[in-house]
Amino acid sequence: MSGSRRSTLDRVRSGSATDVGRVRGHNEDSLLDAPGAWFVADGLGGHAAGEVASRLAVDVLEELTSHPAAGPDDVVALVSRANHRILAAQREDRGRAGMGTTLTGLTLVGPDEGVEWAVVNVGDSRVYRVVDDGIEQITRDHSEVRELVDAGLLDPADVPSHPMRHIITRSLGATADVEPDAWVRPVVSGERFVVCSDGLSNELDDETIRSLVVGAGDDPQAAADALVEAALEAGGRDNVTVVVLVVDAT
Repeated sequence: MSGSRRSTLDRVRSGSATDVGRVRGHNEDSLLDAPGAWFVADGLGGHAAGEVASRLAVDVLEELTSHPAAGPDDVVALVSRANHRILAAQREDRGRAGMGTTLTGLTLVGPDEGVEWAVVNVGDSRVYRVVDDGIEQITRDHSEVRELVDAGLLDPADVPSHPMRHIITRSLGATADVEPDAWVRPVVSGERFVVCSDGLSNELDDETIRSLVVGAGDDPQAAADALVEAALEAGGRDNVTVVVLVVDAT
C-alpha cells in the first residue's frame, strides 16, 4: 500500500457492535470492520437465508482490505460482484430463493496525492457523517417511504409510523443488474462516520445518534457499544449493527 494511502489509513480508527435485538430469533446482519473497508449488510429473506446473503456481500467487499480500489467505479464493481454471488447462491439452493441484502459503507480510494472516501449504498442501511455540532445522512434510503417523501406525498415526521416503512426498493439479490449509489468525499480531520442497519436508525433519531457518538469522544468502540445499547433500550425491534469510524488529525 502506498505511503499516502497508508498514512491516511493509519489515521482512521474504528469500532463495531451488533446484536440480535429483543424480538428477532437470529441475527441476519453482517458487518465488515477491517483496515480500508467498513460495511454493514442487512439480510432479507428469513429462515437464515438473509444471514447468508449479508455474509456473502461483506465477504466480497473484504477484498478492499488487500486490494484497495483506485476509484469509486471499482467499489461499485465489487458490489455488482456481490450481487451476482448472491444470485448464484439462490440458484444453488432452493431454500435460499428470494434472499437478499442491503449493503452500505465506505472505503478509501484515489491516487497517492488525493486519497478520498468512497461511499456506496444499496437499500436502507445508512452512512452518517458526524461532527461535534451536526450530523448528515450521506446515503439516500432506497425505500417506499423515501420515495413518498421525495414526491411530497408524505411528511418526514410520519415516516416512523408509516405501514410501508420497512419496504425497500433496491437490494442485492433482487435482479441481475443492481444500481448502487456512490459518492466521493474528502477526508477531514476530526470527522466521524456511523455505518448502520435500520435496526439503529428506526430506533434512534439523528440527534440521539450524534450525541452518543460525540459523547464517546474519540473512542469509536465506545460509540458503537453506546449506539447499540441505546437502540436496544428504545425497543430493539430488529437486529442492530453499527460500525463507527474516527479520523484523527494529521
